[in-house]
Amino acid sequence: MLSAFLSAFRTPDLRKKLLFTVGIIAIYRLGATVPSPGVSYGNVQKCIEATEGSTGVLNLLDLFSGGALLQLSVFALGIMPYITASIILQLLTVVIPRLEQLRKEGQAGQAKITQYTRYLTLGLGVLQASAFVALARSGQLFNNMCDEEIIPTGTGIPDWLTLSILVMTMTAGTGVVMWLGELITDRGVGNGMSVLIFTSIAARLPSEGWRIKESQGWWKFFLVIALVLVVITAVTFIEQAQRRIPVQYAKRMIGRRMYGGTSTYIPLKVNQAGVIPVIFGSSLLYLPQLALQFFDQNDPGKTQVWIQNNLVDPTSPIYIAVYFLLIIFFTYFYVSITFNPTEVADNMKKYGGFVPGIRPGKPTADYLDFILSRITLPGALYLATISILPNFFFIWLDRQQYMNFPFGGTAVLIMVGVALETSKQIESQLMQRNYEGFLR
Repeated sequence: MLSAFLSAFRTPDLRKKLLFTVGIIAIYRLGATVPSPGVSYGNVQKCIEATEGSTGVLNLLDLFSGGALLQLSVFALGIMPYITASIILQLLTVVIPRLEQLRKEGQAGQAKITQYTRYLTLGLGVLQASAFVALARSGQLFNNMCDEEIIPTGTGIPDWLTLSILVMTMTAGTGVVMWLGELITDRGVGNGMSVLIFTSIAARLPSEGWRIKESQGWWKFFLVIALVLVVITAVTFIEQAQRRIPVQYAKRMIGRRMYGGTSTYIPLKVNQAGVIPVIFGSSLLYLPQLALQFFDQNDPGKTQVWIQNNLVDPTSPIYIAVYFLLIIFFTYFYVSITFNPTEVADNMKKYGGFVPGIRPGKPTADYLDFILSRITLPGALYLATISILPNFFFIWLDRQQYMNFPFGGTAVLIMVGVALETSKQIESQLMQRNYEGFLR
């Protein structure tokens, strides 16, 4: 692998792409630490230290932003508005015929959908920035556990102007992050948005690992590292697992030339849904936590206490079971809307393709649906099992200190997936130049 990296840096154009990607990542991390105008940086740091590990509903978002969200930095929203917009448009493609038609138009239609995604990203950025500024102003950004004034008042500037500039800055930061991600995709290595998420999560690993060592000692630290390596190995193995459906194309005469007669395959991944079901399940489980904000905190009723003990506490057996089942459900749901066996079968039939032993048309669609439904079950169980690992870490370690535990679940899934995708892209470029790749 080291020789592959050396070969990559010896190639001028590939070296330029790698250095360009590293430069964009450096700019992104710089923007994640620069505070937005109107925010008291000192008070924010005091609140983070006072409430470390108790940020509640904002855990996942703060993890994806690399810790920039709670600091209300210029890039506080990170890439999450873009991810949300992409998921919304992907789901709407199934519902709105116009979007479905654009998706089938190829590159031109995809460019139009990308443009819609950008507009929706900025709209969501305004909404999310306004919500987080309101939470910071009311003290709920840190669960009312910090008395410091995050956005100082009485500075001589009207409050509405300060808040408006803060919202516009964070929204503009979202636009810049989106632009940086697209630059990496076009001129760098890997998918830009995925690389930025990878960077945000990786930025948290050293501090979280050192915190485990400081509070739990060396033996638990090394034990956690060993468990993480086992999880990464398992995730790497399953992420690359796929069922290959053989496809043959009949020979056809078009004009004076013969086409077809080739054999290929349809790769159906075991984890066909990626990390999306985990995000859906996490978001749905945040609803009970948000609902608690509307109850009287001084006089909790039986319903509020039950929700707090069973649907908010990540160490509760009911919480773990509900989370597990939600991920399985959303895995089947997302696979069903993103992979259409009937459409795949029709496209194969149109170009003279067929699965050996299966008649073209509806029998092929039924066969693909049968195979997909069988391999989705182990994929769903795998996703659910990996996702609930941090909940057991909460039980094993100190729950109040490790609510942002980045060594399991969604973080590992994203990091391993992005690393595999990027390494394969570098490998393909190396193979074009007759160099030995990463995967052997």
